[in-house]
Amino acid sequence: MKLLRTIRLDPSDTFVFEQAAEPGEWAVSGAFVFWNTDPAALEGKARSAFRSGFLGVASLGWSTLAQIVETGEDDRQAAIDTLAKQLVSRFGAPSLADAAAAAEEEFAFAASLCNHPADTLIAVHRTSEPDGIHEAFRTLRPRNGVKPARAFSFFDVEDEPPAEAVDLIGMAERERK
Repeated sequence: MKLLRTIRLDPSDTFVFEQAAEPGEWAVSGAFVFWNTDPAALEGKARSAFRSGFLGVASLGWSTLAQIVETGEDDRQAAIDTLAKQLVSRFGAPSLADAAAAAEEEFAFAASLCNHPADTLIAVHRTSEPDGIHEAFRTLRPRNGVKPARAFSFFDVEDEPPAEAVDLIGMAERERK
């Protein structure tokens, strides 16, 4: 069986979302988080989560991409149990049994997105329409069977001064003005 796990190709999720999911968490669409919210009123990081986030069930953090992975029934059941507990403690589900049924539905939907080869990446685009929230999913596959690479690679260079200094904080502050 296949399910979705969060994946982080670069650190951008930590800037884009209020809380980024940890890489490797079991993931669901997460649209239910917004069921009692006016999407038009969302701003900033909450708006980013609404538009393009997968929900990591352990942290309730968001991930821009999810990866299709092969798994077994024990992992699937553990993921459902984790989400069910979150639904009770963080979202006010009336009982663990009700939460487990809802979590089962969330993972069944996530599994329905996994009709592609393992290691395929999935992205979501969510919109608010008069009849409710709509989700569109797209797949990103590695060429010629190559697994996805990191968006950025870092390496240490000894005994060389940096070629250029970049002030990321200053750039972000100027962008806000």
